[in-house]
Amino acid sequence: MKKDFIISIDMGGTKILTAAINSEQGIISSSKRSTKLTQKDGDFAEILYEGIESVMEDMDVSEKNLKAICLGVPGSVHPETGIIGFAPNLGIKNYNIKQALQGFIKAPVLIENDVNLAALGIHNYGNAKGKKNVLVVFIGTGIGSGLIFNGELYRGNTFAAGEIGHIHVLDDGPLCGCGKHGCFEAIASRTAIVRNITRDIKAGKPSKLAKFVRNKSQIKSRALANALEADDKLAWKHVKDAAHTIGATLASINNLLNLELIILGGGVVGAMHQYIVPLIKLSFKEFSMKDSSKATKVLNSNLHDEAALFGGLALAKEYLNIVV
Repeated sequence: MKKDFIISIDMGGTKILTAAINSEQGIISSSKRSTKLTQKDGDFAEILYEGIESVMEDMDVSEKNLKAICLGVPGSVHPETGIIGFAPNLGIKNYNIKQALQGFIKAPVLIENDVNLAALGIHNYGNAKGKKNVLVVFIGTGIGSGLIFNGELYRGNTFAAGEIGHIHVLDDGPLCGCGKHGCFEAIASRTAIVRNITRDIKAGKPSKLAKFVRNKSQIKSRALANALEADDKLAWKHVKDAAHTIGATLASINNLLNLELIILGGGVVGAMHQYIVPLIKLSFKEFSMKDSSKATKVLNSNLHDEAALFGGLALAKEYLNIVV
């Protein structure tokens, strides 16, 4: 007999990761595809459904064993209505993804902010299990966070809590995808690091990443990590600058909240944790109040890219009382 499962979808700024998962077998099958940022809203549901179809065909199962679809979105969402309020890195605004996706498949659809979903995964299945007060921060195309207070995910008054990437950091800073200037993610995300490196390369500064700029190719986290490993001075400068800002910002948040754990994840941390995390910790220590941080641990997520996928299990249990 085929076992029941849910499908979790982590819709990132550069890739969509779709997985069939249950608590007994873990990830049963998965599919990865590039996020098409130029697509109009109406096409996103079709893109997601293609990933769902791919996973289910790989498993050779029917819809009767699919109990829910849980979607993580990088932006503000309303879990109860299924509306994406604003996902700047996807170019989506005021779009009912739940309704659109239900046009393709009958299983109930749940949505959540992507890092909230990752926080649920890490808190229920990862290295924050059993902890009461945790901040989960993912650094990639943007910077997002999920807050666990007293053992529960904190969503805020209008389901918009955790938008750490849009903390104002620098007056007259670079333009953010949200439309404002000087946001945290506009200064310290992979997008920001790459923007600064690209600008300096175009100004004539040497870098092993120059070939990407010449070829107009995307500089991903792995390419950054390779440049650091090769002791590329330009890459090191901008990664150090980003790490300084990340550590200082996390210290300010912890000075307010006095957390047990800060868990780091996302594409940047996954690809170059051995380089950037020690720098973040140094900056965190520099800007922390001693009493606030003396019992706060800063760790890498042990669920890596799978955190939001496991979070889908917790979301299905919370909203639908589905346990698979």
